[in-house]
Amino acid sequence: MNEPMATAEGTRTMAAVVQERYGAEPEAVLRPARLSRPSIGPGEVLVRVRASSVDRGTWHMMAGLPYAIRPVSGLRRPKLPNPGRNIAGVVEAVGPEVTGFAPGDEVYGTAGAAFAEYVAARPDRIAPKPAGLTFEEAATVPVSALTALQAVRDNGRIQEGQQVLITGAAGGVGTFAVQLAHAFGARVTAVASTPKLDAVRALGADHVIDYTREDFLAGPRRYDVVIDIAGNRGLRDLRRALTPRGRLVITGGEAKGLWLGGTDRQLRAQMLSPFTGQHLGTFIASEHADRLRDLTDLIDTGTLKPVVDTVYPLAKAAAAVRHLLDGRATGKLALTLPAE
Repeated sequence: MNEPMATAEGTRTMAAVVQERYGAEPEAVLRPARLSRPSIGPGEVLVRVRASSVDRGTWHMMAGLPYAIRPVSGLRRPKLPNPGRNIAGVVEAVGPEVTGFAPGDEVYGTAGAAFAEYVAARPDRIAPKPAGLTFEEAATVPVSALTALQAVRDNGRIQEGQQVLITGAAGGVGTFAVQLAHAFGARVTAVASTPKLDAVRALGADHVIDYTREDFLAGPRRYDVVIDIAGNRGLRDLRRALTPRGRLVITGGEAKGLWLGGTDRQLRAQMLSPFTGQHLGTFIASEHADRLRDLTDLIDTGTLKPVVDTVYPLAKAAAAVRHLLDGRATGKLALTLPAE
């Protein structure tokens, strides 16, 4: 693999993770390097990153799979230096058109190429960091918790007393979704593997199902809302678990397939939904700052707390992605960067 281009003399550099080609194995495509610090435009914010995190989207951007994402990520090779998205850090500088942020502010949110010491961020994609969280904790929130919030509140429309099933409950999105559904007053059934059952129960699940020992869709129980995060069961099976007027929210699509990668379930659900009493759908999560502020309120009141499994140094980003792929993590995996 080629070394990154040398920077011009006097140019300030930063530690970063780089990726020059697509690949499914993190050890083969992600490596530490030094790059030039990003410059910012009039409407951007320069953030000194203190922590980042990985999620399933990290792998999809890294691998360029399914191919359907490549118009966004880059057709033949990645457009960005690395696949990181989540950030928590301190504002270093702001463009002249930016209001509401100033150097020294602690923030969190999303930005491109986030596996680096500095990123250029959009003001509408960051918000003040929750005061009670460390940078490592805050960095695990944006993508996963935003997805969970929109699945539970905006699309699942979960209400008090409803029966709710959450698959993939011990993962990054799932641990947030269980807490949110519980906070909204639902009776939560969480699906996870044997070692993770106690963890999801502690997050507020009323009932847990070990998918390694029983088929969580085979019993007689029917649910008002099914939030499918695991993404590995067919649409017909999921519908059978719903009440006649139930809502299915598909947030994951991890089936094999180079072109669609399991997202065909989402497409079929949306096409079928108008012809059935059940509401079947999916969504593309918004990363807008307004929803980040909603999360901050939930965190500040103690309703929501990130579950951090392991914290890796930035240089070990490939190991963090491997940990994610192995399926061993409960909750989130963070990357930390030292303070200057």
